[in-house]
Amino acid sequence: MAARGHVQDPNDRRLRPIYDYLDNGNNKMAIQQADKLLKKHKDLHCAKVLKAIGLQRTGRQEEAFSLAQEVAILEPTDDNSLQALTILYREMHRPELVTKLYEAAVRKVPSSEEYHSHLFMAYARVGEYKKMQQAGMALYKIVPKNPYYFWSVMSLLMQAISAQDEKLAQTMFLPLAERMVEKMVKEEKIEAEAEVQLYFMILERLGKCVEALQVLRGPLGDKLTSELQCRENKCMLLYRRLESWPECNALSYKLLQKNPDDWQFYLLYFDSLFHLMDQSWTPPSEGEHCAEGEVHNAVAQAVSFVEECVRGEDGKEQRPLRGPYLSRLELIRRLRERGLPEASQLGDPLELMVQYFGKFGDKPCCITDLKIFLDLLPPDQHMQFTNRLMEAVPLGSGEEGGTAAGFPGDTRALQRHLCVTQLSRTLGLHHALDTNSKLQLITQLKAHYQHGLQFGKSCLKTELQFSDMYCLMAAHVYIDLWMETGDETMLWQSVCVLEDGLTNSPSNAQFKLLLLLLFCRIGAFEPVVDLYTSLDAKHVQHDTIGYILTRYAEALGQFAAASQSCNFSLRFFHSNQKDTSEYIIQAYKYGAFEKIPEFIAFRTRLNHSLHFAQVRTERMLLDLFLEADVSSSLEDSVKAMALTPEEDDIPWDCMRDNRDLTVLTSWDPPDRQLTEAHRKQSVEEEMVWLKVRSLTLRLIGCLALLSPAHPPQNSEKKTSENGVASKPATLHKLLPQLETALQEAADFSQTHTKVYPVFGPPSTRLSVALQTGSCSCQLSALRLVPRVLDMDSAGLDDSAESQSEMAGSFRALLQQLQDILSKCKGDLVVMSDGQCNTHPSLLEALVLFVETVCVVLWVVTVCAGVLRPLKVSAQKKKKKKKDSSTSTPVVVSGFLELVGGVQTVMSQAVEHLQEQETLITALKLEGLSLDNAQEDASSMQAVFGKVQSSYLRSLSELSELLKKRMDTLKALKI
Repeated sequence: MAARGHVQDPNDRRLRPIYDYLDNGNNKMAIQQADKLLKKHKDLHCAKVLKAIGLQRTGRQEEAFSLAQEVAILEPTDDNSLQALTILYREMHRPELVTKLYEAAVRKVPSSEEYHSHLFMAYARVGEYKKMQQAGMALYKIVPKNPYYFWSVMSLLMQAISAQDEKLAQTMFLPLAERMVEKMVKEEKIEAEAEVQLYFMILERLGKCVEALQVLRGPLGDKLTSELQCRENKCMLLYRRLESWPECNALSYKLLQKNPDDWQFYLLYFDSLFHLMDQSWTPPSEGEHCAEGEVHNAVAQAVSFVEECVRGEDGKEQRPLRGPYLSRLELIRRLRERGLPEASQLGDPLELMVQYFGKFGDKPCCITDLKIFLDLLPPDQHMQFTNRLMEAVPLGSGEEGGTAAGFPGDTRALQRHLCVTQLSRTLGLHHALDTNSKLQLITQLKAHYQHGLQFGKSCLKTELQFSDMYCLMAAHVYIDLWMETGDETMLWQSVCVLEDGLTNSPSNAQFKLLLLLLFCRIGAFEPVVDLYTSLDAKHVQHDTIGYILTRYAEALGQFAAASQSCNFSLRFFHSNQKDTSEYIIQAYKYGAFEKIPEFIAFRTRLNHSLHFAQVRTERMLLDLFLEADVSSSLEDSVKAMALTPEEDDIPWDCMRDNRDLTVLTSWDPPDRQLTEAHRKQSVEEEMVWLKVRSLTLRLIGCLALLSPAHPPQNSEKKTSENGVASKPATLHKLLPQLETALQEAADFSQTHTKVYPVFGPPSTRLSVALQTGSCSCQLSALRLVPRVLDMDSAGLDDSAESQSEMAGSFRALLQQLQDILSKCKGDLVVMSDGQCNTHPSLLEALVLFVETVCVVLWVVTVCAGVLRPLKVSAQKKKKKKKDSSTSTPVVVSGFLELVGGVQTVMSQAVEHLQEQETLITALKLEGLSLDNAQEDASSMQAVFGKVQSSYLRSLSELSELLKKRMDTLKALKI
């Protein structure tokens, strides 16, 4: 709550109990206490606002808002009321109201530094940069402090950054900001580093790199002290932008002499060297080479410098630095790329890497260091290289009392052996083995893993075991065997290995992530929720790795878990807007101006996140499938979501793919790794599927608007007797769009045939949806609605032909639904010849079938609303004409046939689901053959139990939802 210091005001004592109740979460008592206080002191505005906060927190938003407005209209100026209203509006997600509050306060108390400051921050929350500039200057006039002046300057810069017109930014906002800072420079009023940083940012955006360099080299540059080498890094940035390669080379050379382990400057040194060679640059005959000192413009100088750095490290008694040794390999690569003979002067890459391994092989970073230089080795040297490395690994001899034969005796030796094993896999040596050799390799990896556990006996649960990577690699080799042979037993064994690893190392995120992926591949989502929860994903990770969870939750029929999964992500995205505003305010307060554009770019990136758009769409669809016309009407459900079918709120043109597709550790050789083509295909596939789902959602929203109580706003004015709009424009507009989207999806599926790597992005549900025909069935159902509405407008008397066509369409829709169900039939788990094979695609197909049934039922409900009065009207006309025939109109008969057929199809689906439940419950693990039956039986039993339980839950949830839908259909009156 609001900070409350020691105040003499007696009102503070009266309000304190309410504050305490709110702080402790006892909102009802806070409301009661506020009511008591208001009976005695009717004009105590703060008590009203605190009551409003209590009402807001108990879900009575409208009462809270009206009560708050009663106080806001009075334009209070007491600190308690203002702070309480600020808290309330923030909780209501209405930050724009805070600005009005402090605008009034500033008008009444124009000399208050505090209120002016609060007004500035209120504008910052809503991004009103022009008003922030004005508020900053007004504050500076009252209290002439530098920070307030530079708040105004920063607000000008933000106007430039956010301006739609780049010309306006370059000709007005940025020059004005520059002049404002220059005024302070001339008056020698620059005090803080943040002010110099801001000046640099302005000059940089204006493209005035030379002027920026002068600032950095001058006395103002001395103020840049908060970061190590801050001035040098900024100078390097400008040199590269200006393509001043001599200065870039000289500065990087100078910095490397100070710190020969700074890798970024090696890369800049080599880049600038080759640029100078390409330009045939020569140093001047007299004086310094450049402002930064000596320049190297020949390969011989670079070779000499690198060798000198290496000699310097070789002569050290303490542990040498890695940078010089790696720079030698980097220079060899660059010289080879240019075909220069000097590459051989630096030595043979194999020998250099063996030497590097000898010095740093016991460090976990050795694998990542050497991995990037493996392409320097020809394929015929790969085996020789690993053999040479293995010679440098101290393994036990098996003598009595010593380390077991072939195993490392301590953690440093273990790390060396592990590094060689990882490099062998990266070189593709594991992949080249035959099946039996791979099984032997797995046995060796498991043995090394078990042996290594002795070194981690004293490790805490939050620490990783030293030998964990052996376990992970064994799982990878099992996955290789599964992919090559199609034997699913290997997949099960991989899961078992990881589950065993997790018992010894409960905090290993790589084990959990791979288990997540494998369980989802098997079709078992139940264990996944706990695994993801135990990962304890923080903040932006819900966007970068959340896709693993949300892709499979609903697709595998775990609707309750799907809601939870969506909540994980949505909670983060919704808090992002509010949190980022607070970060920006803190950046202003503490003068971290360069962070403000970063925070705003971060917020924009998250708002445009592909994952955010997907989760939001899927969550709304999921809620409709589960609730609409079950616990509440479709109309109420759509209304509660504030879904407006006319508006497409997805930013298609600026969508950002924030997924981390390399989060899983992989040692696969380059030809098996995720490529840019895979990434591009994945994003395209996600976008195509999102478009289909988004349009389906909006069309369902249109159905809700077709109820008699809620005629659509976009429809033509003419409505029929029963109150249903005759031609809803939105429905007519969206149907062709969905048709086009489905055609794009079909074209994409035919033209993009690249299979993603196992550790790459998961495929969407698109292929299963197209194979089963569920999307086309949903489109066929939705197309019926405008046709029925047209018939309603024309009346039944003049539409004999259209009635027959309509009845035919009803029959065709029923046939499509039956076809989808027939494609879903099949056993989810098959145990034969000692092997257990799962078919999760059938589970995905069943989920799509249930979704399609929901859409068909909503269409049936709308059609029933139109046909019911038409049927009654036709019967009345027959009675007036004294027509004795009791024949039902053709369209009504066709519709009744559809309703009966849908009931039958749903009954068949429920029977199939129950059969599958019975079969899976009866499955026993004893029929499964294992390599090491005794050793692996208990692990396999536990894994099989999890998969079995998950399948049963999925089938149960699908069955329950279908039964609820059947009850809804039975209650429908025509």
